[in-house]
Amino acid sequence: MTIEATALPATSSSPTARQIWTRARGIALAVVLLLTAAVAIAVIRSDSRHGALDPRSVDPYGSRAVAELLADRGVSTRVVTTLDQARAAANPDTTVLVTAPDLLTPRQQTQLHTAADGSGGRTVLLAPGGASVERLVPGVTADPATSTVAALDPKCTLPAARRAGPADTGGLRYTSTHPGTDTCYPSQRLATLLRVPDTTGNGDTVVLGAPDILFNERLDEQGNASLALQLLGSRPHLVWYLPSLADLSATGTDGEQNFMDLLPSGWLWGTLQLFVAAALAALWRARRFGPLVPERLPVAIRASETVEGRARLYRKANARDRAATALRSATRTRLAPLVGVPVSQAHTPEALLPALAAHLHGDGQALHPLLFGPPPGDDTALVALTDQLDALEREVRRP
Repeated sequence: MTIEATALPATSSSPTARQIWTRARGIALAVVLLLTAAVAIAVIRSDSRHGALDPRSVDPYGSRAVAELLADRGVSTRVVTTLDQARAAANPDTTVLVTAPDLLTPRQQTQLHTAADGSGGRTVLLAPGGASVERLVPGVTADPATSTVAALDPKCTLPAARRAGPADTGGLRYTSTHPGTDTCYPSQRLATLLRVPDTTGNGDTVVLGAPDILFNERLDEQGNASLALQLLGSRPHLVWYLPSLADLSATGTDGEQNFMDLLPSGWLWGTLQLFVAAALAALWRARRFGPLVPERLPVAIRASETVEGRARLYRKANARDRAATALRSATRTRLAPLVGVPVSQAHTPEALLPALAAHLHGDGQALHPLLFGPPPGDDTALVALTDQLDALEREVRRP
């Protein structure tokens, strides 16, 4: 028996490159659109808020104008980016401005409050959220609903607010249980600016619901400049604290940070969302669950073609052992009913070989290497095995 190796036609199990592109182009287009939108949003956001609240920035959302006006009044401004520097600066002749209190970890917020309380200086917090303000200024709570930043009247007795008059305030709104708290610039009966005295009575903490009065582009509107200068210029020194992700105090250790510590939390949530999206896409594209549905073949395939195709696969894989096993198994299955052995026991030597010996009046053990022996060593031995199995079956079928 000669098995020729010929090229097999493409089937549904081996799709072409065109078929693969047709199936995947929708997903590829969606991924490209998402990446393009993400890059565009990142560029727009970075351009619009570059150097936000930085006293060295002259961009519209920077605060260089405030720093220059304070310098003209004899107030020095120093920029710090670590919590240790901000804590060390807390003293009676210094104002510490925290531009992004929500970027601090709970541990950092507690440490900052401990350093500021009782220092005799002033701490100004810009738009701290509900969880942050409760740690930074215990007794002060933030309302979940925010208000629009607009020109609001002071409506309080705080001298700095009364001299400044209407200013662009709003944003987060606060309530306080501290006695002696000044509640200014109310929006819907809740204050957007609080001044809370500390435990010594010499220092205080100012909570501002929106940072707009410090922006370069809005400093010359309403009483913004007056209010900003009075809030930040009450002491001869101003420490401008810009929280940074590079601050080692955020990890609670002084050692080296690993890769996960350096990743912002937003990236971790984004990665989780990508995994969820990938799982949903896989579920969407997967085969629907349910019973198999038989389908009629579009053409009739002759048995000889199936045998030849399977033989080519065996030859290509050099699988003489599998071919011999298939030939012996088929022969045993056909011989068992001819000698009175159930098909379920056709592959058991103890049941099949004695029945064959009785039928052929010979030694059943002599047939063991033929029906249950080891695989042939080469193609010639495989062809010889096939001839011997055919001869045995003809002998058994002979009347």
